[in-house]
Amino acid sequence: MTFTDTARIEVVAGDGGNGCVSFRREKFVPRGGPDGGDGGNGGDVIVVGDERMNTLQDFRYRRHYRASRGEHGRGATWKGSQGKSVTLRVPRGTLIYDDDTGELLADVVAPGEPIIVARGGRGGRGNARFATPTRQAPDFAEPGRSGEARVLRLELKLLADVGLVGFPNVGKSTLLAAISAARPKIADYPFTTLVPNLGVVEIDAYMTCVMADMPGLIEGAHAGKGLGIQFLKHIERTRVLVFLVESTSEQPLEDLRVLREELRQFDESLLDKPWLLVLTKADLWPPGELPTPPNAPGATAAFPISAVSGLGLNRLRHELASLLRELPDPRPTSAERERFSQHLPTEAPDADG
Repeated sequence: MTFTDTARIEVVAGDGGNGCVSFRREKFVPRGGPDGGDGGNGGDVIVVGDERMNTLQDFRYRRHYRASRGEHGRGATWKGSQGKSVTLRVPRGTLIYDDDTGELLADVVAPGEPIIVARGGRGGRGNARFATPTRQAPDFAEPGRSGEARVLRLELKLLADVGLVGFPNVGKSTLLAAISAARPKIADYPFTTLVPNLGVVEIDAYMTCVMADMPGLIEGAHAGKGLGIQFLKHIERTRVLVFLVESTSEQPLEDLRVLREELRQFDESLLDKPWLLVLTKADLWPPGELPTPPNAPGATAAFPISAVSGLGLNRLRHELASLLRELPDPRPTSAERERFSQHLPTEAPDADG
């Protein structure tokens, strides 16, 4: 499946049904009075985060979404039924903007939490609602209100606990395949990885984490060289960074400096994340010899690994477990939930208020 991390769609909520003008007509009930029912509320357009999705590919083929309108009210004070809502499933980490105003409508972080991005119109009140002691036979009703219509811009920033950063062919995909069930494409030519790959890594019996393998960076990635700038934004939401440098490199510290400089040029806050340095392909060294990790100031740990022989993989799991347990919970805080509370589904307002 093609990896798509941006999309533009049009959503239209349903209009509210019109209120009904009706008078009770029944044998032996003279002057029965008004009995027009209210119109039903229009359907909403709702967005829900889905943990099983990691691309916005579905929105490339369908870009228009419309909820159904509410039914009109009827006599005998029958209220019209509510319009059917439309639910859009998106990957966790999707940002939803109003394309016209640039307003951030929602940050889809929690899976399964519904967020209304276009609210259906309220149904109009029937003439029974307007009867008073001095106006006993109102001959009018309210029309239904229009539903909201918006053009939305969807932008996906993958949510992962650990991000793998390194030059092309440094062994990121091989590492991900070795410690998770992910099966990324692995080959001996540059830019084998064209899209981010996600894998679930079992750290111990009580803890797992999501690891993201990013396409290889090259010097100048922040300025658009290679594939870097297209996917650097996906590193923004990782909690821990693992910098991979080939153990056979003649200048491992310079390789590390280039990688960290590319991240700094893109977003300086990325350098504030806790990070590890691992020297890959340690199996290429002669038997009995291991590469000596360079002194990397700021790194939580630095050590060699081999995804082929399994050398250092248990230590990598242990170091990741220690870091992730110390970091704050990535789920949205109460303040973030309050920020988007106006977009959460609420009970339809009463016709009188």
